[in-house]
Amino acid sequence: MLPENTQDGRGRIVIENVRPQVDAGRYPIKRTVGEKVVVEADVFADGHDVIRCLVLHRKEGSNIWLEVPMQPSFNDHWQTSFMAARIGRHVYTVSAWVDRFFTWRHDLARRNDPKDIAVALQVGALLISEAAERATGAAAIRLDEFADALRKAVAPEAGKQIGGDAELGELMARHPDRRFAVTYERILEVVVEPERARFSTWYEMFPRSCGSDARTHGTFKDCEKRLPYIAEMGFDVLYLPPIHPIGVTFRKGRNNALVAAAGEPGSPWAIGAAAGGHKAVHPELGTLEDFRRFVSKAKERGIDVALDIAFQCAPDHPYVEEHPTWFRWRPDGTVQYAENPPKKYQDIYPFDFESADWRALWDELKSIFVFWIEQGVTVFRVDNPHTKPFPMWEWLIGGIKRDHPEVIFLAEAFTRPKIMHRLAKLGYTQSYTYFAWRNTKPELTEYFTELAQSESREYFRPNLWPNTPDILTEFLQYGGRPAFMLRAALAAMLGASYGIYGPAFELLEHVPRDPGSEEYLDSEKYQIRNWDLARPDSLRYYIGRLNRIRRDNVALQSDWSLRFHPVDNEALICFSKSNEDCSNVVLVVANLDPHHTQSGWVELPLKGFELEVEKPYQVHDLLTDVRYLWHGSRNFVQLDPNVAPVHIFRLRRKVRTEHDFDYFL
Repeated sequence: MLPENTQDGRGRIVIENVRPQVDAGRYPIKRTVGEKVVVEADVFADGHDVIRCLVLHRKEGSNIWLEVPMQPSFNDHWQTSFMAARIGRHVYTVSAWVDRFFTWRHDLARRNDPKDIAVALQVGALLISEAAERATGAAAIRLDEFADALRKAVAPEAGKQIGGDAELGELMARHPDRRFAVTYERILEVVVEPERARFSTWYEMFPRSCGSDARTHGTFKDCEKRLPYIAEMGFDVLYLPPIHPIGVTFRKGRNNALVAAAGEPGSPWAIGAAAGGHKAVHPELGTLEDFRRFVSKAKERGIDVALDIAFQCAPDHPYVEEHPTWFRWRPDGTVQYAENPPKKYQDIYPFDFESADWRALWDELKSIFVFWIEQGVTVFRVDNPHTKPFPMWEWLIGGIKRDHPEVIFLAEAFTRPKIMHRLAKLGYTQSYTYFAWRNTKPELTEYFTELAQSESREYFRPNLWPNTPDILTEFLQYGGRPAFMLRAALAAMLGASYGIYGPAFELLEHVPRDPGSEEYLDSEKYQIRNWDLARPDSLRYYIGRLNRIRRDNVALQSDWSLRFHPVDNEALICFSKSNEDCSNVVLVVANLDPHHTQSGWVELPLKGFELEVEKPYQVHDLLTDVRYLWHGSRNFVQLDPNVAPVHIFRLRRKVRTEHDFDYFL
């Protein structure tokens, strides 16, 4: 049973600076199944008595608290960990008390005066007898025997030996006097999610472009044929833009033309038509049964289908007629369309979240997720969540995850940092980042050190995208093939979760609609594209190699071990990831200049990698399979971007066997 804080002055313990916690416990921290929750606290009391300290944790809804002893280090700092073993919400806190027995035992060992020892043995016998009353069965009998032995002890040294007995210490530790235990003032929470919440590899694809040519609208059955291609590249999440019926009124044309020509398909984000809204599929893609079959076929290949949920409507959406109060009406009797002056989006109607009918609106939006979960979808990418109310997301995601803790939510919010972080605190599993626009060594080092090492890592899980249908960066526009290779490698190695928008990425799509724009020319957002997946210049095999490296190296499957290392050339960046015991260390050296060969000296912390300074070690390039023998902490690298803009090294220690020959682990 969870002890309560004592209010009568006998609870002498102080518990401060408990970590991890987010905003003083207002929001939960996040872990995935099998990860540790390392708990730290400053715990002390008046005087010099011995303190016992525990972490208490349980799954939400359970009445049974599990206890894990905390260990002291320096300056009254305590630490321990427990395993996040099951998905769902768990709670934890810290409890501590002054332990009279172990204080007695500590003092007994230091006593020299026989008279003092004789009195102390009687005190100890009383403490042990009290513990026997708290115990049951064999433990109670054994404790009574120890108490009796202390009372009968004649020689001081014999009594001290009994008091210091290891079995006695174990029994007393199991039956402490916790009447005056103090518990930390907050019950903290941890949300435990599937492994894919921490380590995932995303591929975005427009289903309508999976047909046989640019004039033929793709179907879910065509998407099934694309699955081997995606699986071969090593992706485990296939993300689809909205698959719903597309509005006709104010439909956008090719290259975002204000008026669509006859037969043009419109934007998938203009959701809703006569065929239905957010709970329907576009008729040209197939039926709902076809979609369920596609999801099932993807799962057979280890791929989760992720859906884009965009809370907005085309003018033709059934909601507009059925629930007019969910929209903002202008004085001229028309619905307020989306705009970001001077940009206008007449084909999109945003919801009015200040509507008097807001509760019904919230319920309906939540039901959209529930509907698609019932169709087999457990991964969602949410479009522009930062333009919807924060309280709604906390309520909606919390409710979904109570019933379906396996569900993953990715927040597509390229906005101000505090807003992105707020969404993550409210429950979003993963978050888009500014990676696409971080190109220089200082930019990358500062940003990713923050993501991997600051306290925000307790709740903010980054998902890195070098491109999206909305983002074609200047670096990709002008960097050529080396730029695509570099950005794919950086995304895959820096982030445990990353994604690409394909086939545009692997086929090196780089032409913008206008100079200075990040919009693609002939964007799939407004037209059907036909992609030649067999093109000889495709990066499909290179990307497949990157993803195999990620699967084969556990160091790359989390973010917290990321460390940057000095290189004496600003065009080169070096970083590493490692597992807990450094049996798997991956070192990446990348040339950030896509146009010129760059070289420099890399400096490594050998002791941090558990490498011996005087012994050589091997660096095995996992991209090219070339192996190099390095010596000491400083080594030379040279990278020609037209050959290979990046080294991905697996560090291997050199060891000597009993047969007197060397090999590398």
